[in-house]
Amino acid sequence: MIGSLYSGISGLKANTSAMAVSGDNIANVDTTGFKASRVSFANIFSASLSQSNLQIGRGVTLNDVNPQWQAGSLENTNSATDLSINGAGLFMVDDPTNGISYYSRAGQFEWDKDGNLVTPDGFIVQGYSLDPATGAPGSIGDIVLPNGTSAPNITQNITFGMNLNSDAAVGDVFTSSITAFDSLGSEAVLDVDFTRTAAGWDWAVNVSHDNPLAACASTGSIQFDANGNLDPATSVPPNANPTIVLTGIDPATSPMTINWNYLDAAGVSDGTITGYSSESSKTAQSQDGYPSGSLQSVSVDEDGYFTGIYSNGSMIPFAQLALADFASYSGLGKQGSNLYAESLASGQALIGPPNSAGMGSIAPSTLEMSNVDLGTEFVEMITTQRAFQANSKVITTSDEILAELLNIKR
Repeated sequence: MIGSLYSGISGLKANTSAMAVSGDNIANVDTTGFKASRVSFANIFSASLSQSNLQIGRGVTLNDVNPQWQAGSLENTNSATDLSINGAGLFMVDDPTNGISYYSRAGQFEWDKDGNLVTPDGFIVQGYSLDPATGAPGSIGDIVLPNGTSAPNITQNITFGMNLNSDAAVGDVFTSSITAFDSLGSEAVLDVDFTRTAAGWDWAVNVSHDNPLAACASTGSIQFDANGNLDPATSVPPNANPTIVLTGIDPATSPMTINWNYLDAAGVSDGTITGYSSESSKTAQSQDGYPSGSLQSVSVDEDGYFTGIYSNGSMIPFAQLALADFASYSGLGKQGSNLYAESLASGQALIGPPNSAGMGSIAPSTLEMSNVDLGTEFVEMITTQRAFQANSKVITTSDEILAELLNIKR
């Protein structure tokens, strides 16, 4: 009967541990990125009676506690730095005090006073740095906000969408203006004056800039065919896009040249300038320069790219998230604070950008909720409670039988 007592005790111990796991799951039902755990039991070795094949078990033991890595539901938020992973992978974060890497599914991030993207505990999120000029990825390191000011971009190309009235009298003038920028981001207003001639329209460019020596000597002409379409062969320059040459504008590039594009790569009019019998008017214009700008906000896309949005309208990617994948997620070591550590059981981390090599995509402005199912946990609690009661009954019954055995002597 002593054996049955120990079997009952093993059942009490195992079910106490199972209840602790259920309690932990329920306690973390609102924890971001939490993964519920499931217990598994195993019987203890059996004892053979004499030389027969009869074997009696010695109870039960808690065999394993397995985290369930199914994804939790995604909840929308108002923060651009709240991120979740739609698929496989974990975020990489580094402890700034010792440089040790940890991994997490909880993407509740924010910018700290130094511009680092951090977890609520101050661990720095890791990603690839990007070349601001080419966008090429670099090495993995801390994701940090870029400089608060973006560099200006010099104007190199302009286009106009306009109609020049074919019924205009010789000598009539139509003016179209556009703002260009030098390498320092200073504005230069270009006034393109179109003067009606017997053959078409002559044009000349005047420039307004803060440098009083600013000047432009660029001229040319535009002619149209009988259908009002621009005729490259008879325009000046013939069969080519004009180049506007500015002096006294750009201290870094002198003279400054701007391409006026109205012919395509084949030297054919792209239809942006017409000569119809209607009022001269400008319908569109564009240029590729801009002044310096201050950082206004940061956006994140599904590929994990962080893009700085500046007051001048420029959008410059500066980092890309790095995700880690493992051969065995169950082998990861729990570190608390929604963090996991690599172990021998998990295998080495396979690192890559989102949406590549089996990695999941990024869902910005969302957080992954706990995958705890309260209904399942309550059923587990009920069965664990009943199992505990049954094992306690084994102990009390065995005790009663032992008491009867002792009473035989009386």
